[in-house]
Amino acid sequence: MGVSHIMDGTIAKSKQSPLQFLPVNLFGSVMGISGLALAWRWSHELFGTYSFIGELIGALAIIIFIILSISYLIKFFMYPQKVKDEFNNPIVGNFFGTITIAILLLSSVIAPYSIALSEIVWVIGTVLTIVLAFIIVHRLMNQKQEILHATPAWLIPGVGTLDIAVAGGTMPFAWSEEINLFGFAVGSILALVFFTLIFSRLMHHDPMPEKLTPSLMVLIAPFGVGFLAYTNIIKDVDMFASILFYFGLFLGIVLFGKVFKKGLPFGASWWAVSFPMAAVVNAAFKYAAFVNTWPLKAIAAISLMILTIVLGVIFVRTLIFLFKGELLKA
Repeated sequence: MGVSHIMDGTIAKSKQSPLQFLPVNLFGSVMGISGLALAWRWSHELFGTYSFIGELIGALAIIIFIILSISYLIKFFMYPQKVKDEFNNPIVGNFFGTITIAILLLSSVIAPYSIALSEIVWVIGTVLTIVLAFIIVHRLMNQKQEILHATPAWLIPGVGTLDIAVAGGTMPFAWSEEINLFGFAVGSILALVFFTLIFSRLMHHDPMPEKLTPSLMVLIAPFGVGFLAYTNIIKDVDMFASILFYFGLFLGIVLFGKVFKKGLPFGASWWAVSFPMAAVVNAAFKYAAFVNTWPLKAIAAISLMILTIVLGVIFVRTLIFLFKGELLKA
Protein backbone atom coordinates (compact mmCIF):
# COMPACT_ATOMS: atom_id res chain seq x y z
CA MET A 1 0.00 0.00 0.00
CA GLY A 2 2.86 2.37 0.87
CA VAL A 3 4.59 1.78 -2.48
CA SER A 4 1.30 2.21 -4.32
CA HIS A 5 0.66 5.48 -2.49
CA ILE A 6 4.12 6.80 -3.43
CA MET A 7 3.62 5.80 -7.08
CA ASP A 8 0.22 7.51 -7.18
CA GLY A 9 1.80 10.65 -5.73
CA THR A 10 4.58 10.56 -8.33
CA ILE A 11 2.07 10.17 -11.16
CA ALA A 12 -0.04 13.01 -9.79
CA LYS A 13 3.02 15.27 -9.68
CA SER A 14 4.01 14.33 -13.23
CA LYS A 15 0.53 15.29 -14.38
CA GLN A 16 1.11 18.73 -12.93
CA SER A 17 4.29 19.29 -14.95
CA PRO A 18 4.32 22.86 -16.27
CA LEU A 19 5.43 21.50 -19.66
CA GLN A 20 1.81 20.61 -20.37
CA PHE A 21 1.19 24.36 -20.69
CA LEU A 22 4.18 25.06 -22.96
CA PRO A 23 2.65 27.15 -25.78
CA VAL A 24 3.67 26.31 -29.34
CA ASN A 25 3.77 30.02 -30.20
CA LEU A 26 6.99 30.32 -28.18
CA PHE A 27 8.72 29.04 -31.33
CA GLY A 28 7.98 32.52 -32.64
CA SER A 29 10.91 33.61 -30.49
CA VAL A 30 13.26 31.54 -32.68
CA MET A 31 11.82 33.17 -35.78
CA GLY A 32 12.26 36.68 -34.42
CA ILE A 33 15.74 36.16 -32.98
CA SER A 34 16.90 34.45 -36.19
CA GLY A 35 15.55 37.40 -38.18
CA LEU A 36 17.36 39.79 -35.85
CA ALA A 37 20.61 37.86 -36.36
CA LEU A 38 20.25 38.09 -40.15
CA ALA A 39 19.49 41.83 -39.88
CA TRP A 40 22.68 42.42 -37.87
CA ARG A 41 24.60 40.55 -40.58
CA TRP A 42 23.16 43.01 -43.06
CA SER A 43 24.24 45.82 -40.73
CA HIS A 44 27.79 44.47 -40.76
CA GLU A 45 27.80 44.52 -44.58
CA LEU A 46 26.16 47.92 -44.95
CA PHE A 47 27.51 49.86 -41.96
CA GLY A 48 30.51 47.84 -40.83
CA THR A 49 29.11 47.07 -37.37
CA TYR A 50 30.73 44.26 -35.39
CA SER A 51 30.08 40.90 -37.06
CA PHE A 52 30.04 39.01 -33.75
CA ILE A 53 26.74 40.70 -32.78
CA GLY A 54 24.78 38.87 -35.45
CA GLU A 55 26.63 35.61 -34.80
CA LEU A 56 25.92 35.69 -31.06
CA ILE A 57 22.25 36.40 -31.69
CA GLY A 58 22.17 33.56 -34.21
CA ALA A 59 23.73 31.18 -31.68
CA LEU A 60 21.07 32.23 -29.16
CA ALA A 61 18.35 31.38 -31.71
CA ILE A 62 19.83 27.91 -32.22
CA ILE A 63 20.06 27.26 -28.47
CA ILE A 64 16.47 28.40 -27.88
CA PHE A 65 15.24 26.20 -30.73
CA ILE A 66 16.98 23.14 -29.30
CA ILE A 67 15.58 23.78 -25.80
CA LEU A 68 12.05 24.40 -27.10
CA SER A 69 12.15 21.38 -29.42
CA ILE A 70 13.21 19.02 -26.63
CA SER A 71 10.64 20.52 -24.26
CA TYR A 72 7.81 20.30 -26.79
CA LEU A 73 8.71 16.71 -27.69
CA ILE A 74 8.48 15.85 -23.99
CA LYS A 75 5.09 17.56 -23.90
CA PHE A 76 4.03 15.56 -26.96
CA PHE A 77 4.92 12.21 -25.36
CA MET A 78 3.61 13.09 -21.88
CA TYR A 79 0.49 15.01 -22.89
CA PRO A 80 -0.42 14.01 -26.47
CA GLN A 81 -4.02 15.17 -26.03
CA LYS A 82 -2.81 18.66 -25.06
CA VAL A 83 -0.79 18.88 -28.27
CA LYS A 84 -3.70 17.52 -30.32
CA ASP A 85 -6.09 20.07 -28.81
CA GLU A 86 -3.57 22.83 -29.52
CA PHE A 87 -3.19 21.75 -33.14
CA ASN A 88 -6.95 21.47 -33.70
CA ASN A 89 -7.67 24.89 -32.22
CA PRO A 90 -8.83 27.16 -35.09
CA ILE A 91 -6.55 29.99 -33.93
CA VAL A 92 -3.69 28.41 -31.96
CA GLY A 93 -3.21 25.61 -34.50
CA ASN A 94 -1.83 28.10 -37.01
CA PHE A 95 1.11 28.80 -34.68
CA PHE A 96 2.56 25.36 -35.49
CA GLY A 97 3.80 27.20 -38.56
CA THR A 98 6.27 28.99 -36.28
CA ILE A 99 8.14 25.68 -35.92
CA THR A 100 8.59 25.11 -39.65
CA ILE A 101 9.46 28.75 -40.35
CA ALA A 102 12.01 28.66 -37.52
CA ILE A 103 13.69 25.66 -39.17
CA LEU A 104 13.86 27.47 -42.52
CA LEU A 105 15.36 30.60 -40.97
CA LEU A 106 17.90 28.59 -38.98
CA SER A 107 19.17 27.15 -42.26
CA SER A 108 20.21 30.71 -43.16
CA VAL A 109 21.68 31.32 -39.72
CA ILE A 110 23.99 28.28 -39.91
CA ALA A 111 24.87 28.67 -43.61
CA PRO A 112 28.20 30.51 -43.01
CA TYR A 113 29.40 27.65 -40.80
CA SER A 114 28.21 24.56 -42.69
CA ILE A 115 26.72 24.71 -46.16
CA ALA A 116 25.87 21.00 -46.10
CA LEU A 117 24.00 21.24 -42.78
CA SER A 118 22.26 24.39 -43.98
CA GLU A 119 21.01 22.55 -47.06
CA ILE A 120 19.76 19.59 -44.99
CA VAL A 121 17.93 21.89 -42.56
CA TRP A 122 16.39 23.83 -45.46
CA VAL A 123 15.09 20.64 -47.10
CA ILE A 124 13.57 19.47 -43.81
CA GLY A 125 11.99 22.87 -43.21
CA THR A 126 10.67 23.04 -46.77
CA VAL A 127 8.98 19.64 -46.60
CA LEU A 128 7.43 20.34 -43.19
CA THR A 129 6.26 23.80 -44.28
CA ILE A 130 4.52 22.50 -47.41
CA VAL A 131 2.89 19.62 -45.51
CA LEU A 132 1.64 21.93 -42.75
CA ALA A 133 0.32 24.49 -45.25
CA PHE A 134 -1.61 21.71 -47.01
CA ILE A 135 -3.11 20.44 -43.74
CA ILE A 136 -4.14 23.90 -42.51
CA VAL A 137 -5.65 25.01 -45.83
CA HIS A 138 -7.43 21.66 -46.22
CA ARG A 139 -8.90 22.07 -42.73
CA LEU A 140 -10.03 25.64 -43.40
CA MET A 141 -11.79 24.61 -46.60
CA ASN A 142 -13.45 21.50 -45.17
CA GLN A 143 -14.75 22.91 -41.90
CA LYS A 144 -17.12 25.81 -41.40
CA GLN A 145 -15.12 28.75 -40.06
CA GLU A 146 -16.38 31.43 -37.71
CA ILE A 147 -15.57 34.92 -38.96
CA LEU A 148 -14.22 35.82 -35.49
CA HIS A 149 -11.58 33.09 -35.96
CA ALA A 150 -10.16 35.07 -38.90
CA THR A 151 -7.18 36.45 -37.01
CA PRO A 152 -3.68 37.35 -38.27
CA ALA A 153 -2.54 33.90 -37.11
CA TRP A 154 -4.20 32.52 -40.24
CA LEU A 155 -1.35 34.08 -42.22
CA ILE A 156 1.42 32.13 -40.50
CA PRO A 157 1.25 28.82 -42.43
CA GLY A 158 0.81 30.72 -45.72
CA VAL A 159 3.66 33.14 -45.03
CA GLY A 160 5.68 30.06 -44.09
CA THR A 161 5.73 28.91 -47.72
CA LEU A 162 7.11 32.33 -48.71
CA ASP A 163 10.01 31.66 -46.34
CA ILE A 164 11.01 28.70 -48.48
CA ALA A 165 12.29 31.17 -51.07
CA VAL A 166 13.65 33.54 -48.42
CA ALA A 167 15.96 30.85 -47.05
CA GLY A 168 16.35 28.94 -50.31
CA GLY A 169 17.57 31.72 -52.58
CA THR A 170 21.13 30.37 -52.57
CA MET A 171 20.34 26.64 -52.59
CA PRO A 172 22.34 24.86 -55.33
CA PHE A 173 19.91 22.05 -56.12
CA ALA A 174 18.64 21.77 -59.70
CA TRP A 175 15.09 21.69 -58.40
CA SER A 176 15.39 24.40 -55.74
CA GLU A 177 14.37 27.22 -58.11
CA GLU A 178 11.06 25.51 -58.89
CA ILE A 179 10.44 24.78 -55.21
CA ASN A 180 11.10 28.43 -54.43
CA LEU A 181 8.60 29.44 -57.12
CA PHE A 182 6.08 26.95 -55.75
CA GLY A 183 6.48 28.32 -52.23
CA PHE A 184 6.15 31.90 -53.46
CA ALA A 185 3.04 31.07 -55.51
CA VAL A 186 1.29 29.29 -52.64
CA GLY A 187 2.34 31.84 -50.01
CA SER A 188 1.51 34.96 -52.01
CA ILE A 189 -1.97 33.84 -53.07
CA LEU A 190 -2.86 32.51 -49.62
CA ALA A 191 -1.57 35.73 -48.05
CA LEU A 192 -3.72 37.78 -50.44
CA VAL A 193 -6.88 35.78 -49.64
CA PHE A 194 -6.34 35.62 -45.87
CA PHE A 195 -5.21 39.23 -45.59
CA THR A 196 -8.47 40.35 -47.20
CA LEU A 197 -10.58 38.16 -44.89
CA ILE A 198 -8.70 39.26 -41.77
CA PHE A 199 -8.84 42.94 -42.71
CA SER A 200 -12.59 42.64 -43.27
CA ARG A 201 -13.06 40.92 -39.91
CA LEU A 202 -11.08 43.65 -38.12
CA MET A 203 -13.14 46.40 -39.78
CA HIS A 204 -16.63 44.95 -39.43
CA HIS A 205 -16.61 42.86 -36.26
CA ASP A 206 -15.72 43.06 -32.59
CA PRO A 207 -12.04 43.69 -31.72
CA MET A 208 -9.84 40.68 -31.05
CA PRO A 209 -9.15 39.68 -27.43
CA GLU A 210 -6.37 41.75 -25.86
CA LYS A 211 -4.04 38.75 -25.60
CA LEU A 212 -4.17 38.41 -29.40
CA THR A 213 -3.49 42.10 -30.08
CA PRO A 214 0.29 41.57 -30.62
CA SER A 215 -0.53 39.20 -33.49
CA LEU A 216 -1.78 42.21 -35.48
CA MET A 217 1.84 42.75 -36.44
CA VAL A 218 1.67 39.50 -38.44
CA LEU A 219 -0.26 41.49 -41.05
CA ILE A 220 3.00 43.07 -42.25
CA ALA A 221 4.73 39.70 -42.71
CA PRO A 222 3.43 38.97 -46.25
CA PHE A 223 5.01 42.21 -47.48
CA GLY A 224 8.39 41.97 -45.74
CA VAL A 225 8.73 38.23 -46.38
CA GLY A 226 7.20 38.62 -49.84
CA PHE A 227 9.82 41.25 -50.73
CA LEU A 228 12.68 38.99 -49.62
CA ALA A 229 11.26 35.92 -51.38
CA TYR A 230 10.45 37.76 -54.62
CA THR A 231 13.84 39.46 -54.88
CA ASN A 232 15.59 36.15 -54.20
CA ILE A 233 13.67 34.55 -57.07
CA ILE A 234 14.17 37.31 -59.67
CA LYS A 235 17.69 38.17 -58.38
CA ASP A 236 16.85 41.87 -58.59
CA VAL A 237 14.79 44.64 -56.99
CA ASP A 238 12.11 45.93 -59.36
CA MET A 239 9.07 48.19 -58.95
CA PHE A 240 6.84 45.38 -57.64
CA ALA A 241 9.43 44.62 -54.96
CA SER A 242 9.49 48.33 -54.06
CA ILE A 243 5.69 48.29 -53.67
CA LEU A 244 5.88 45.30 -51.32
CA PHE A 245 8.55 46.98 -49.20
CA TYR A 246 6.93 50.39 -48.94
CA PHE A 247 3.47 49.05 -48.11
CA GLY A 248 4.94 46.75 -45.47
CA LEU A 249 6.77 49.73 -43.97
CA PHE A 250 3.60 51.87 -44.04
CA LEU A 251 1.43 49.17 -42.47
CA GLY A 252 4.09 48.48 -39.83
CA ILE A 253 4.05 52.13 -38.74
CA VAL A 254 0.23 52.11 -38.61
CA LEU A 255 0.10 48.92 -36.52
CA PHE A 256 2.99 49.85 -34.22
CA GLY A 257 0.82 52.29 -32.29
CA LYS A 258 -2.04 49.78 -32.00
CA VAL A 259 0.19 46.99 -30.69
CA PHE A 260 2.66 48.80 -28.45
CA LYS A 261 0.36 50.56 -26.02
CA LYS A 262 -0.03 50.52 -22.27
CA GLY A 263 -2.32 48.10 -20.55
CA LEU A 264 -1.93 45.05 -22.75
CA PRO A 265 -1.18 41.85 -20.78
CA PHE A 266 2.18 40.21 -21.40
CA GLY A 267 2.49 36.60 -22.50
CA ALA A 268 4.05 34.27 -25.06
CA SER A 269 1.76 35.83 -27.70
CA TRP A 270 4.04 38.90 -27.74
CA TRP A 271 6.59 36.92 -29.74
CA ALA A 272 4.15 37.20 -32.66
CA VAL A 273 5.49 40.72 -33.27
CA SER A 274 9.10 39.57 -33.63
CA PHE A 275 9.45 37.94 -37.02
CA PRO A 276 7.10 40.22 -39.00
CA MET A 277 9.11 43.20 -37.75
CA ALA A 278 12.38 41.38 -38.45
CA ALA A 279 11.24 40.57 -41.99
CA VAL A 280 10.54 44.24 -42.74
CA VAL A 281 13.89 45.24 -41.20
CA ASN A 282 15.76 42.73 -43.38
CA ALA A 283 13.79 43.99 -46.37
CA ALA A 284 14.80 47.56 -45.44
CA PHE A 285 18.48 46.60 -45.45
CA LYS A 286 18.24 44.77 -48.77
CA TYR A 287 16.36 47.67 -50.33
CA ALA A 288 18.79 50.23 -48.87
CA ALA A 289 21.74 48.26 -50.26
CA PHE A 290 20.11 48.31 -53.70
CA VAL A 291 19.01 51.98 -53.75
CA ASN A 292 22.13 53.16 -51.86
CA THR A 293 20.76 56.47 -50.59
CA TRP A 294 21.08 57.85 -47.05
CA PRO A 295 17.31 58.11 -46.32
CA LEU A 296 16.87 54.38 -46.98
CA LYS A 297 19.98 53.55 -44.99
CA ALA A 298 18.63 55.67 -42.13
CA ILE A 299 15.33 53.76 -42.24
CA ALA A 300 17.25 50.48 -42.09
CA ALA A 301 19.41 51.61 -39.17
CA ILE A 302 16.52 53.07 -37.14
CA SER A 303 14.29 50.05 -37.74
CA LEU A 304 17.11 47.72 -36.62
CA MET A 305 17.53 49.66 -33.39
CA ILE A 306 13.78 49.53 -32.72
CA LEU A 307 13.69 45.79 -33.46
CA THR A 308 16.67 45.11 -31.19
CA ILE A 309 15.10 47.04 -28.30
CA VAL A 310 11.66 45.43 -28.76
CA LEU A 311 13.04 41.88 -28.88
CA GLY A 312 15.39 42.60 -25.98
CA VAL A 313 12.48 43.75 -23.81
CA ILE A 314 10.28 40.80 -24.82
CA PHE A 315 13.15 38.36 -24.17
CA VAL A 316 13.84 39.74 -20.67
CA ARG A 317 10.14 39.84 -19.78
CA THR A 318 9.73 36.26 -21.01
CA LEU A 319 12.55 35.11 -18.73
CA ILE A 320 11.01 36.99 -15.79
CA PHE A 321 7.63 35.36 -16.46
CA LEU A 322 9.31 31.96 -16.78
CA PHE A 323 11.14 32.21 -13.44
CA LYS A 324 8.02 33.57 -11.74
CA GLY A 325 6.06 30.54 -12.97
CA GLU A 326 3.68 32.74 -14.99
CA LEU A 327 4.73 31.55 -18.45
CA LEU A 328 3.91 27.86 -18.13
CA LYS A 329 0.55 27.76 -16.42
CA ALA A 330 -3.06 27.20 -17.44
